Amino acid sequence: MTSAPTPAVSMTRVTRDTEIWRLMLPQTMIQTKRLLMRWWRDPLTVIQSLVFPALLLVMFNAVLGRQISSFAGASALYGSVPMVSLVGVMSGSVAGAVTLGRERDQGLLARFWVLPVHRASGLAARIVAEGVRILLCTLVIFAVGVALGFRFERGAAAGVALFGVPMLFGLAFSTMVTAVAVFGAKAALVEAVSLGSSLMMFFCTGFVPLIAYPGWARPIVEHQPMTYAIDAMRGLSLGGPVRAPLLATTAWSVGAIVVFAIPAALGYRRASRA
Repeated sequence: MTSAPTPAVSMTRVTRDTEIWRLMLPQTMIQTKRLLMRWWRDPLTVIQSLVFPALLLVMFNAVLGRQISSFAGASALYGSVPMVSLVGVMSGSVAGAVTLGRERDQGLLARFWVLPVHRASGLAARIVAEGVRILLCTLVIFAVGVALGFRFERGAAAGVALFGVPMLFGLAFSTMVTAVAVFGAKAALVEAVSLGSSLMMFFCTGFVPLIAYPGWARPIVEHQPMTYAIDAMRGLSLGGPVRAPLLATTAWSVGAIVVFAIPAALGYRRASRA
């Protein structure tokens, strides 16, 4: 008669059996669906990701659109639509980080950690869900922009490539926010990131052309990550330089991912085991 396995042996066997890579994909999809449904049912996330950016775009076009268009020699929408899409991406990332903090404080992450699921599926699901949210937010903002007069002048292929810019920018920003969220307080996170994104919005070429800023501010405006992303999207929609701003956007985004990915993963693991 064989004796029953000890708890330590049983836990080791469960961990070994569930840490199989072929199980990661279906478990990641299940957790992605959970996150998307939770975000969709959360009014804060919906407002920050979709409603607020759409209203912001309409307001910018109504109040400043004509003046900026006459100053720049082209429709202001080719700057404001990309700018607001990035603002929506950043606002949604903050809302997602707040949700992550709630799950950590409620002990939900810790309960998932002891369930027989692949340990990497939780963080992978958040990355996939962020990608879906970013794409949806970008589609909504550009749909509003098209209704206001925005057009894809460079054709369908450039239009499709355009959506990759906010995706890359958004994933990098989300990685940074996640790293901060798993180590910091929710209130401080919202205040700091909201202030930073507001400053970036008002000091970028999507708000007004670069020449409209005072001399001391132009180097800051010209080389901040939002400006590069907006210039790349403007080039892919209206025309103009694409390669240089796209390479700069890639460098900023990849650099942020490299810097914050490991802290985000370690912080998520620590929060799950708390």
